[in-house]
Amino acid sequence: MAPPSASAVAFVAALLSALFATWGGVRVRGSTAVPAAGWAVAACLALALETGLRSTGRLADPSLAAALRLAVAALAVCPAMSLLGAKRPQHGVWQLIVATLAVVLSLPAASALLVRPGSFPDVHLLQRWFMPLLVLAGWMNFIGTSQGAAATFIAAGQCVVMRGYLPGWDTAASIGSPGAPTLDAVGAGLVLAGCGLAAGRAVVAQRPVRRGRADDLAATIDPSFVALRDTLGAAWALRIAERFDTVAAARGWPCRLGFGGVKRGAGAGDGDWQRDALRTFRSLARRFVSSDWLERHGGGSRD
Repeated sequence: MAPPSASAVAFVAALLSALFATWGGVRVRGSTAVPAAGWAVAACLALALETGLRSTGRLADPSLAAALRLAVAALAVCPAMSLLGAKRPQHGVWQLIVATLAVVLSLPAASALLVRPGSFPDVHLLQRWFMPLLVLAGWMNFIGTSQGAAATFIAAGQCVVMRGYLPGWDTAASIGSPGAPTLDAVGAGLVLAGCGLAAGRAVVAQRPVRRGRADDLAATIDPSFVALRDTLGAAWALRIAERFDTVAAARGWPCRLGFGGVKRGAGAGDGDWQRDALRTFRSLARRFVSSDWLERHGGGSRD
């Protein structure tokens, strides 16, 4: 039996990545990260469609292949963009902005196909810088979390896939070179590795954690806060911590919310302040997740 082509390998990897992203969307149900998972599924399916057409020989026209690849690159940056607006209540309307971004980034492909048939998309230098900057923003949002390794693999894979539209790269040479299918397989494989790592980490994170001593406030807040941080990224987690600490300082609570969870001051005892602190955290968290999500991740019972 002949070995599968590099394009076929890329097709399988992209399809498996779409399955992982779909599973991830189910895992984060109840949070504002669900739209980002949907964009990830769309990007992986678009890459699977393109590489699948290549593997069957139905995408022999390099200009058409380049146009489709630009559409794939435009969708690839949408998950990171979606998370930037993941705060309720505007997170729904924000998806219209994300969709508009995808359309704008894909316009050179539409122009090449409709106005200049047979030509390659003419992507402006600003766009060539803007797309990798969005990839970098998505990577920076998760590099400090437990999903840092997965984010690194995914960001590297995205850059390999969109290489033809990066600054200094020639689109025609990148799409039509003999080694292009191999690089596509490498890029899709890196994305698959990142998706697999993210899924594995999510499963491990669901295991119960044993604590050395009883700490009701930390035991309630920490699991859900860390889960929220690993779901939405560091940017929103730090924002929640900032708002929580502002309230804590104003009310004199002997605790602060750090990047890894609650930090209690020396000699901090039990009292009504703990209930107030928990209510404040849940109020802040519900701007991003539902009460059911908090309950699933140890954030206390439904109010």
